[in-house]
Amino acid sequence: MAYMSQEGYDNLVAELRRLESVERPKASAAIAEARDKGDLSENSEYDAAREAQAHLEDKINKLKLTIAEAKIVDVSRLSADAVQILTKVEMTNLANNAKMAYTIVSETEANLREGKISIKTPIAQGLLNKKVGEVAEIKIPSGTIKLRIDNITLA
Repeated sequence: MAYMSQEGYDNLVAELRRLESVERPKASAAIAEARDKGDLSENSEYDAAREAQAHLEDKINKLKLTIAEAKIVDVSRLSADAVQILTKVEMTNLANNAKMAYTIVSETEANLREGKISIKTPIAQGLLNKKVGEVAEIKIPSGTIKLRIDNITLA
């Protein structure tokens, strides 16, 4: 089961529709075009088109599974008392006083450029259930970092 926002869910559904209505017909057309070029036993274009179609179908099936297992979080029932999914956390790295802010989201909504990290990352896991003023000690590949929670808001 994957918890996510309504926006994240809607984006997944839109992506699935695009893959099924636009990309799937393109893949079928590429196979048909390659098939028309003759001997299939030595047709690398045909093999590549079939492989691309297999990857597309795999992606579609995974997306369908994610959508089927999705649990949309009711944002109105969330609280900013502690860090949880769909909260924005402002914090300070106590080693270098660097300020940072992340929004904790589902795996499918994660986008580091937008400051959204997956709830499954070590940093998010270390921050969960912490309150403003608390210090989270988080093990990362390069060691342990200490992050002080400065503010929590609803995303």
